Amino acid sequence: MAPKHILSAATVILNETGKFVLIQGPKRGWEIPGGQVEEGESLTAAAVREAEEECGLRIEVVQFCGIYQNVERSICNALFIGKVTGGELKRTEEALDVGFFTLEEAERLVTWTNFLERIKACLDEKNQPFLHEW
Repeated sequence: MAPKHILSAATVILNETGKFVLIQGPKRGWEIPGGQVEEGESLTAAAVREAEEECGLRIEVVQFCGIYQNVERSICNALFIGKVTGGELKRTEEALDVGFFTLEEAERLVTWTNFLERIKACLDEKNQPFLHEW
């Protein structure tokens, strides 16, 4: 049986130069690492797990940014800022390509406007925490 509500966590993983990780998924194109929270798992643990599964990096969540909620579809996405603590950036089954990019590069690569909107919201500290509902 499909879950009644979907909860996910995603992270803008920053490096020391201010660039962040994008993965190129097979279905949705370029986006930040993230995915569904598993039963009994915390939001931050899910963000850490998804980063390692999707791009090979071990991360530490350093900041909560906000929530995007699609009320009609019962989907809630928690967004964080993270920093790399280990691992190696690599392609995986979930990422056809990976890399660190600037916001300007992301604006050219990310084709889903709601994904780009979330990245920009996470990088805009003066408007956090945020709650976007629709």
